[in-house]
Amino acid sequence: MKIVTICGAGIGSSGILKVNAERVLRKLDISAEVVAADIASVREVAADAQVILTSAEFVDAIGKTNASVIVIENYFDTAELTTKLETALGS
Repeated sequence: MKIVTICGAGIGSSGILKVNAERVLRKLDISAEVVAADIASVREVAADAQVILTSAEFVDAIGKTNASVIVIENYFDTAELTTKLETALGS
């Protein structure tokens, strides 16, 4: 499984979200590749992703995708990440 975290530049908030998503996935015992990327490269990086994690401001820019797009309000809130990933992944 591939999960992509998206932000404007691909290094700041997407990096934070990547680290926290990896923590949550370990806790849930779910194996996934988590990749941080910028919005400009989302089409190529997320082409084979099952899940895209991002903030509300980037949803429209992502465009058409087969991945589940999950809006995260607080990138530091692992409880929010846990709930939303469990729902998206059917855990």
